[in-house]
Amino acid sequence: MENLTDFAAQILLLLFLIITFIQSGIDKIFDWKGNVSWLKEHFANTPLQTLVPFLLTTILLIEVVSGVFCAVGLYEIIVLGKTTFALYGAIFSCITLLMLLFGQRMAKDYEGAKTIAVYFIPAIFLVYLLQ
Repeated sequence: MENLTDFAAQILLLLFLIITFIQSGIDKIFDWKGNVSWLKEHFANTPLQTLVPFLLTTILLIEVVSGVFCAVGLYEIIVLGKTTFALYGAIFSCITLLMLLFGQRMAKDYEGAKTIAVYFIPAIFLVYLLQ
């Protein structure tokens, strides 16, 4: 139980990232066609428009990896008091968010890019806490 209090901020941030990325991955899996359709329209006037299915697959994979690393990291912190996988999860989460930010900027969706920045702040803070 001591690990819960010693790593409270890290645990809460990991839970935030787990919810964010696992839910997003599940949504992409169960509404693949809807996501592809929306993203093709979103990226219609960008060089990315023909790559949407490939890029969506890439994002899905890295989101799931991020969420799984964060979940394993959460377990590792609570049970073992170690932070290796939590750090991997935080770093992968930041990379995922940077990829999403790039897409939003390419689509000139500046409001969407701001939203990504809001998610990036706790993710990068978690990297800082875990180093």
